[in-house]
Amino acid sequence: MAGHSHSANIAHRKGTVDAKRGKLFSKLCRAIFVAARNGGGDPDMNLKLRYAIDKARSYSCPKDNIERSIKKGIGELDAESYEEITYEGYGPGGVAVMCEALTDNRNRTAGELRKIFEVCGGNLGATGCVNYLFTYKGLFVIEAKTVAEDRLMEVVLEAGADDLQRVDDYFEVTCDPKVFDTVRKALEDHKIATESAETSYIPSNSIDLDVENGKRMLKLRDSLDESDDIQNVYANDNIPEAAMA
Repeated sequence: MAGHSHSANIAHRKGTVDAKRGKLFSKLCRAIFVAARNGGGDPDMNLKLRYAIDKARSYSCPKDNIERSIKKGIGELDAESYEEITYEGYGPGGVAVMCEALTDNRNRTAGELRKIFEVCGGNLGATGCVNYLFTYKGLFVIEAKTVAEDRLMEVVLEAGADDLQRVDDYFEVTCDPKVFDTVRKALEDHKIATESAETSYIPSNSIDLDVENGKRMLKLRDSLDESDDIQNVYANDNIPEAAMA
């Protein structure tokens, strides 16, 4: 994880939320629909649904949209049919990229992604080409100014977290997905606010990019976010501040 800032990616993503709010809500609701379809409409019995609802709420997705998506998932309302696919590839500078998609046409989605990768200086790869470089973890990002490091460490380690790191102005806490709810509840009980709380693919190492490749990587991320079918993008990029600016 050295050098790889999840907080920087979150800040970049949230900075573009307002301009893409309608599309973002659509993606969030699609994830809720699929979670409800696969595991039922009760978030207390369906962890994936609960996480999808929590993520939608964190972006102020309207309650009606959330409830309608659940009803579609359990068959109370008519809905399209989506399948979950993970696409893998390489970005500028050899960055490993994983894209989680929900699509009703995998051939269309693969074609769109192949073009996006090529335009941004990368290439779409075969299944399994980069996923071994990532580990599925719970991830919490917390503003450093809101809590002392010693106190935060005591709370999260007691709750079962694996690691705590300071990255710039944020703390990043990782845990096994099985204890994600336990760690989140501990943070809530101690009134420690999170900037982000989600399950995520964490890279085992990172690639330092120069400014030009950093700009290309940001363009790739933005282009993938623009795709209606792409839900989440994970990469082991370390983008310099000059490119972020």
